[in-house]
Amino acid sequence: MAKTIVIKGMMCAHCQSHVDKALNALPGVTATVDLAAGTATVQGDVSDEALTRAVTDAGYEVVEIR
Repeated sequence: MAKTIVIKGMMCAHCQSHVDKALNALPGVTATVDLAAGTATVQGDVSDEALTRAVTDAGYEVVEIR
């Protein structure tokens, strides 16, 4: 299942990398983070709560998951 996460607080390539690593560390998840759009596209069977936790633990804010 594909989900798009709208993320607040990413401002540079380091931020993008940090979120990318946090999401891709989740079991069964493949994520691509788009700094310019402020989003991450996630493939895999994972709960919204787990995605939100990964992003917030990395220091960023989840605005929306769609």
